[in-house]
Amino acid sequence: MSTAVQTRTRDPRIILNALQQRVPHLVTDVDVADLWEREVRLLLRDTVAVRSLAERILGQGIAYLITAVENPGMDMGVGKTVDIGVHQLILDTPLYFAFCDEYNGGRYKHHAPLIERRCDGTVLRTAELLRKNGFTVDDELWEVDASDCSPCDDKVPDSH
Repeated sequence: MSTAVQTRTRDPRIILNALQQRVPHLVTDVDVADLWEREVRLLLRDTVAVRSLAERILGQGIAYLITAVENPGMDMGVGKTVDIGVHQLILDTPLYFAFCDEYNGGRYKHHAPLIERRCDGTVLRTAELLRKNGFTVDDELWEVDASDCSPCDDKVPDSH
């Protein structure tokens, strides 16, 4: 007799939209359905030309930030592609503040990049951490930057 094993996959869209009550003015002022749609549209406006790619990048950025707050002190980092999604969330400061408040116990999660990129395999190790943390990993987005790794540094307290 076999036993079915159910795997829990975390949905970045649900995680982001759970913040909506904390920042309702960001949704109503720009006439979009939810926070996910807002961030996708901002990516399309500024950096990403294709909607499906913007959604993939945003989802991986959220997965990275959640994994970073749930694993303090873990050496993690993203490549250039996923970093676009991470930066989008950080630059939307009311949203990022609500994110830190909700998911990091009210503590601000600092972003403290190094100037030089680290070419030490950090990107692929980080993708595996996301997978272990319950997220679907978009391997293509992580592998494209595998040889030109993250500039992230964890020397600043509570940083990624």
